Amino acid sequence: MRSYFRAIATTTLIGAGLLGWAAMAQDPTPQTGTPKTKSTGKQSPGMTDTQNTGSANRMAMGDSTFATKAAAGGMAEVKLGELAKTNASSADVKSFGERMVTDHSKANEQLKQIATTKGMTLPTSLNAKDQATYDRLSKLNGAEFDAAYMKDMVADHKTDVSEFKKEADKGTDTDLKQFASSTLPTLQEHLQMAESTASKVKGSK
Repeated sequence: MRSYFRAIATTTLIGAGLLGWAAMAQDPTPQTGTPKTKSTGKQSPGMTDTQNTGSANRMAMGDSTFATKAAAGGMAEVKLGELAKTNASSADVKSFGERMVTDHSKANEQLKQIATTKGMTLPTSLNAKDQATYDRLSKLNGAEFDAAYMKDMVADHKTDVSEFKKEADKGTDTDLKQFASSTLPTLQEHLQMAESTASKVKGSK
């Protein structure tokens, strides 16, 4: 009798084992599951260069500073040039003022176009220093204005030539480097004119 029951138990265990094996054969999926892929944060094939570079597209600090100062200085040259056309007594000073209005208005527009393409905002009004200069000169007329204005123009254009030369040589933004390089000869000519006119005004006293 005991042998009979042992035989039945053995048969049952074998059957259960066969059923389990069959179930595993029908489901090939590993029981441990498929591991998830972690995000690496790297560029995906569909992303554009602009989306991935981010801050790389921002203008370098040196270029940005140059553009801001050049815009402010150019605006001041135009304002002071217009003042010279009305307050100066010397024909040479008036002519110089007209040249400032023409040349710097053109350069200002070129710089504005460059800044627009790069999403940069340039100053639209005189800074405190240039406003103080304008206010001081606006109270002068005749020979007194001529001497003071031309003295300022010599100093201003020495600074302009130095800053534009630095940007042309060491700037990192291609468009601003080109702007500085192409404008530099005009500024150097302005400096020569300013020095010559200042000498005439000084000698006429």
